[in-house]
Amino acid sequence: MNAPSNPTPVDLAQGQLDAYNAQDLDAYCSFFADDLVVSDLNGQVTIQGLQAFRDKYAQVFADFPENRVELLNRIALSNTVIDHEKVIRRAGGETFEVAAIYTIAGGKIARVDFVK
Repeated sequence: MNAPSNPTPVDLAQGQLDAYNAQDLDAYCSFFADDLVVSDLNGQVTIQGLQAFRDKYAQVFADFPENRVELLNRIALSNTVIDHEKVIRRAGGETFEVAAIYTIAGGKIARVDFVK
């Protein structure tokens, strides 16, 4: 489930979503660039670098072992993919929606901006 060679932006967005839902940390991280930046849209950078990203999601997967994302809508244009996602922490439990804006560079996701 690792990132394919010569992936399209949609391949990367879907692959990371599938790896996230499987809570496969190594596969999930394989879709992202080493110098990844994660930010709130038009706001503060919340994660910088793949190791910090890995650490954050290792904790998310440990804290929420049933955590899943349901894709509600996807827009792909050039090197950008925008996913409208419903996050489900556990069956019958807390849910919330986000928009994740994935910017692709060099065959990896280089930046993610979240609208919460």
